[in-house]
Amino acid sequence: MKRKVYLETSVISYLTARPSKTILGAAHQQITQSWWESRDQYELFISESVWRECAAGDSAAAQRRLVILANLPLLVIDENALNIASGLVQEGIIPSKAAEDALHIAVATVYGVDYFLTSRYSPSPQRNCQAIPTMSKLLPVRE
Repeated sequence: MKRKVYLETSVISYLTARPSKTILGAAHQQITQSWWESRDQYELFISESVWRECAAGDSAAAQRRLVILANLPLLVIDENALNIASGLVQEGIIPSKAAEDALHIAVATVYGVDYFLTSRYSPSPQRNCQAIPTMSKLLPVRE
């Protein structure tokens, strides 16, 4: 049985971006591309939020991002996810300026995916493009 992975928007962005002119940016792209080559080992998912973020911005770049998303199952944002996201922000676990990130985490949690994958920068290079276990076991989700 394949592990379920929620792809956060940064993964798609790094996959489809023009080659970076910075060493750090190029490294992020390479790490993301390397992980992407192993994607068949996993069952991948995105949310409406990821789709919306990928569709925004420069139309040519958005089109490249949407091509990647075309065959990925879309997780619907439901009331449970909205409540969890709100709780994450209200409790100060996620800063209010990152409320959309709280929504990504909440959707992954509600649907019980095994890992949350992001390519966001981390001061520790080993943590970039890492699959982070979701909080499914930590947060009660009402059926």
